[in-house]
Amino acid sequence: MSEPLFEAPPDNTDVLAIDAAVLRSTGSTGFGVTETGFVPKSYVRLLAEKLATAQLMFGDDVDLTSGSVLRKILELTALEDARVWAAIGSVYDNGYVVSASGDALTRLGEDLGVPRPRLQATGTITVTLIAALPATHPRLVLPRGARLATPGGHHVALEDTVVLTATQPVATPAVAAFFPGPEHNLDPAQPNQRIDRWNHADTALADLVAAEQAAGEVLTEITHTAPLTGGELTVPDARYRQLLLAAPRSIWTAEAVGLAVGTVPGVRQVQVFDGRGGLDINQSIFGNFTFIERVFASERDLGNPYYFTVLVAPTAAAIWDGQDGLHASVESVIEDLRPVGIFASVEKAEEVGIGVTADLVVRGLPLPTGSRIAVNSSSAAAELRARLHTRLRAYVDGLPFGEPVRVAEVMWTLMNEPGVTDVRDLRLVRFPADAGTVVTATTPAGDGTQVLGPGENATLAANQIPAYVDRDNPAPFTIV
Repeated sequence: MSEPLFEAPPDNTDVLAIDAAVLRSTGSTGFGVTETGFVPKSYVRLLAEKLATAQLMFGDDVDLTSGSVLRKILELTALEDARVWAAIGSVYDNGYVVSASGDALTRLGEDLGVPRPRLQATGTITVTLIAALPATHPRLVLPRGARLATPGGHHVALEDTVVLTATQPVATPAVAAFFPGPEHNLDPAQPNQRIDRWNHADTALADLVAAEQAAGEVLTEITHTAPLTGGELTVPDARYRQLLLAAPRSIWTAEAVGLAVGTVPGVRQVQVFDGRGGLDINQSIFGNFTFIERVFASERDLGNPYYFTVLVAPTAAAIWDGQDGLHASVESVIEDLRPVGIFASVEKAEEVGIGVTADLVVRGLPLPTGSRIAVNSSSAAAELRARLHTRLRAYVDGLPFGEPVRVAEVMWTLMNEPGVTDVRDLRLVRFPADAGTVVTATTPAGDGTQVLGPGENATLAANQIPAYVDRDNPAPFTIV
């Protein structure tokens, strides 16, 4: 990347370092296009060369002090030359996906046939408890990712977990459109764009459905007053660059299938397995016989079609089954890419919920004084927990298939939050794959929940992927 234009002016040592042979040549050795990219000359280097050249031409007694006219002229020309070098460096960098930015990266993506994706529109709604909760459901939990809809068929999902009780009957959660693009900047002034209903096809709403069946009436009311915004924006350079670097240059590859599936709304991560695309080193016979005597894996049965596996990890808002579900959408995308006679087996990854419990020592935060219960129930403590949830979700949900959740990385994530000075008794909590079971139970029991020991990492199988569970009951983070 280009160096800054303005640096400390060179002294006599810098001037003397410019060799006379360099002054009589281009002086570009080590600059310009090199093996490591484009290296522009800095303002300091250019000015030192000009000062040395002036001494060579006018003699050592020429006045090059900071107040001389000649020095000022050389400084101005060096500044303009530095700007030219920086512009050339920017042009060079913008010619490659690894270093381009902004519009240049967008144009490179368009040349590859991968336009820059849009973001999902975001906003807020108000959820109000309008009837008494049944005795069987004293707390109504609407988990993050629960789907909502509009009369016009637009899809929206909760960005925050909502908990409604008799004492807390109103919540204002953040929501995000499921599909990207400006057409999902939903405006409540348009009747067909008003978010006013739950999508009961979503299994994450099992708690709501059960509570309403027990009560015999509708329990919640959704109020949408402010439009969703941000759907016209595009993804940032870092995310778009990762997408372009993974883009294959041929459609007949497993990478091409992975790229196409990865851009389907609702796909969190994807992995394509082509068992016959390489050596099967997991076979027990691997390494125990001479090459060419036999193949590594079993012979293909010519009477059966050939399948490759597409392992998909859905987002929290995705609905897997159904005619318009994620499974059908992924199969539809693959249908245009797979070779004739080759079929895809689309499988849903097994999600393993990962929670965190820890005691926190904080300093410099506006926490109230009093007992530990009063401190942990304050709004400042709730805001701190929300920030920690955001950090941990970014770490856990960003891990690939089969990657363990490491205690050391969790602790590092927590310690990066300003105000947290120590983390004690940190433990990972492993939940079952069904997130709906977790959020509806006050104290998970008998469902496979496992509290790991101190310092113990959460290991996952190759077809599993971690999903962060932001439990608040019991509180995951206790301020001591």
